[in-house]
Amino acid sequence: MEGKRKYKNNSSLSVVLRIVNFMNAFTKTISNPKFIFILFFGLVVFATLQAILLTKEHPAPGEWPFTLYNNYVIFKQSFFHLIHKQDLYCLYPNEYYDPYKYSPAFALAFGLLSYLPDMVGLLLWNLLNAFVLFVAIYKLPGIAVKYKSLMLLTAGVELMTCMQSCQSNALIVGLLILAFCMLEKENYLLATLFISLTVFIKLFGIVICILFIFYPKKGKVALYMLGWFALLAIIPIVATDYDQLLFLYNSWLTPLGNDHALSNGYSVIGWLHTWFKLNVNKTLVLLIGVVLLLFPLIKTSKYKDYSFRLMMLSSVLVWMVIFNHMAESPTFIVAMTGVVIWFYAQKPTTINIVLLILCIVFTCLSPTDIFPPYIRQHFFQPYVIKAVPCILIWIKMIYDLMADKLSLRVSNT
Repeated sequence: MEGKRKYKNNSSLSVVLRIVNFMNAFTKTISNPKFIFILFFGLVVFATLQAILLTKEHPAPGEWPFTLYNNYVIFKQSFFHLIHKQDLYCLYPNEYYDPYKYSPAFALAFGLLSYLPDMVGLLLWNLLNAFVLFVAIYKLPGIAVKYKSLMLLTAGVELMTCMQSCQSNALIVGLLILAFCMLEKENYLLATLFISLTVFIKLFGIVICILFIFYPKKGKVALYMLGWFALLAIIPIVATDYDQLLFLYNSWLTPLGNDHALSNGYSVIGWLHTWFKLNVNKTLVLLIGVVLLLFPLIKTSKYKDYSFRLMMLSSVLVWMVIFNHMAESPTFIVAMTGVVIWFYAQKPTTINIVLLILCIVFTCLSPTDIFPPYIRQHFFQPYVIKAVPCILIWIKMIYDLMADKLSLRVSNT
């Protein structure tokens, strides 16, 4: 009996050791940058093929009459409209759905892809978005590689959502993080270039300039910003003329002005409206949001603390989305990137784990086929459920910044 009991104990111990070894090997695999790169490349290829192959060349009456990569077509055609001296901001219903809302400089830059076959151009566009985000996360200083890999792994669903819509948001958040990395190295020339590029894609990138307060030589930073802005504003003149460029900037003001009144989006404003029936003043809510975002900056003694600067970066990335009344589902790769930096850079706490799980389920997975269409259409979408976990996490971020509750794995650099 003694021998049988000993055999069973050894057998049980062997099973436990095998499980432990398997979990260690699994963790090591998924936290390997090579694995994350292969995964991201697979997502790029899948999103591209899905958009190309599921687009019907001759849709039946009542079906979606445009391509499933409509945003890419908007970007592509904007280049041809630019060089042919057409109004970028008119509707072109024979070419695509929805208006172009970006700068003339972005239309010019897209000319690098516009002459390529759609499958090749779309593949490269999605690859650019994924690759810039991939590089940016791994460039973050003071964080172990395995946690950077987990950041990208957790944000993968949102990246897929962004690429399925052929949006630019992954590129934007990647450039903003790279700008932060360059600020940490006091490479202000590149930092301001990356920020300027985002502003000439979508204006909300300008908010990251709040972080300039942490770094010296602010006059030099301001001059670099002005220089890049001037260059990016004038560079489309190589494809058009001065009068047309002035016309385009004047025309651009129309969609920018209309955006303010069109939608509540997946945002704090949308949440207040759908949950509490409050028709709030958007400007007032935005101002309150700005005050709350800036409030931790009163703690000037913390500016030298890298963990404080990193958490302010996370706060800004989430803020850009939840206080954007035009925020759509693909925009949330920006907020989700802020969330994963906030979570994985810190030592885990119970409340942070709960908030991350809520974010994965209701922010990342709520638009997917994991949930039945009825629930998505009649509950998640009208009640802007996607935004709620990010709102809660942002409130927790501000609390942690103000209450010195940061417990980061990173060292001060």
